[in-house]
Amino acid sequence: MYNQGAVEGAANIESGSRVFVYEVVGLRQSQETDQTNYPIRKSGSVFIRVPYNRMNQEMQRITRLGGKIVSIQPIAVLQQVNGKAELAAANVTVSTEVQAEVNAKHEGNGKATPVSNNSEAKGFAKSPAKDKKGNTMTQAKAKKDAHAEVPVNIYRPNAPFIGKCISNETLVKEGGIGVVQHLKFDLSGGNLRYLEGQSIGIIPPGVDKNGKPEKLRLYSIGSTRHGDNLDDTTVSLCVRQLEYKHPETGETVYGVCSTYLTRLKPGDEVKITGPVGKEMLLPDDPDANIIMLATGTGIAPMRTYLWRMFKDAERAANPEYQFNGFAWLLFGVPTTPNILYKEELEAMQEKYPNNFRLTYAISREQQNAQGGRMYIQDRVAENAEELWQLIKNEKTHTYICGLRGMEDGIDAALSTAAAKEGVKWSDYQKELKKAHRWHVETY
Repeated sequence: MYNQGAVEGAANIESGSRVFVYEVVGLRQSQETDQTNYPIRKSGSVFIRVPYNRMNQEMQRITRLGGKIVSIQPIAVLQQVNGKAELAAANVTVSTEVQAEVNAKHEGNGKATPVSNNSEAKGFAKSPAKDKKGNTMTQAKAKKDAHAEVPVNIYRPNAPFIGKCISNETLVKEGGIGVVQHLKFDLSGGNLRYLEGQSIGIIPPGVDKNGKPEKLRLYSIGSTRHGDNLDDTTVSLCVRQLEYKHPETGETVYGVCSTYLTRLKPGDEVKITGPVGKEMLLPDDPDANIIMLATGTGIAPMRTYLWRMFKDAERAANPEYQFNGFAWLLFGVPTTPNILYKEELEAMQEKYPNNFRLTYAISREQQNAQGGRMYIQDRVAENAEELWQLIKNEKTHTYICGLRGMEDGIDAALSTAAAKEGVKWSDYQKELKKAHRWHVETY
């Protein structure tokens, strides 16, 4: 993958800002590329210098030219490798050995090892497939995967990215139940990038009961690809402190990683891996309908979708994606103070009443039709006819995230609605999954 390539010298005015180097493969010769001042080769990589303030525009331009970005490195890191990769001058070639050395010296953070994105197992991508002769198969064959361009495992457990906590904000209002925090981490100095609907791993410090280093825990990302600051240098999580009674002793037990995260202070370092996951990705179609069923911290991926669809600054940052469809969030929580991101959600509903519908299921304050507690499956049952008609639309995608117990109730409610038209819901749901229109991430 790290074949010899050329470096663009056009973007040499840094204006004091950070500069990154994109390693690009697959650029095709065209009328537009004929205007560039670096050669386009049929094989190998092209290394392009990009000022920070033009990163998004350059990504879009490379995509138009048929290219694929396989790595992004801060130029300062490349310049530190014994002078071998000095990129201040144009048209200097970078060899495989130099690139490998650059990765290994990436400020103590992971090696950003390119992987075959069309294979994942237990949240981690497998090694690149090999053909019968033992040679690594080409990237062209990997394009059979509809999500081949999705970033996966840029940082692995044995070489995590070392980020820093920027902020740790309480989400549960006074009178609410439990501890839920919104954490924001600094990603500058690395090349961790992600998409809405993906997850990252967190490795807590210390050792487990067997004296071995703690294993990573996965958390759904709660910010868009641009981060809460919209500067492409942060990632956010929505974390609830796990708390339960020991079944034998009755002692209160707290989750190791969730407790660690909820108690972080600004400036604290954090080991981050990933990203992982392709199950919860949004469709590219801006006219799609998006049904979101969430409980508690399952709101995290839904928040990323809603920001991408309705936040003014996000819409400005994504001119190629202007959502015109219909989004409906059904959100289950125990009490009103537990409605996470309440102000954000209601502000978006007020501004886009024709495109966004917000429905709460507040279990300890509202009653269902039978006089019991109102859970999200009860709200689905109330709105089953309307939801069923929406689900039948080929442009509709449904996302479920939160406690696994809600799935049976949701299926039961939709089964009743589908049966009225002679449709067996379980069979129909299988077809939805095959069409990648039914997305579930429960725990």
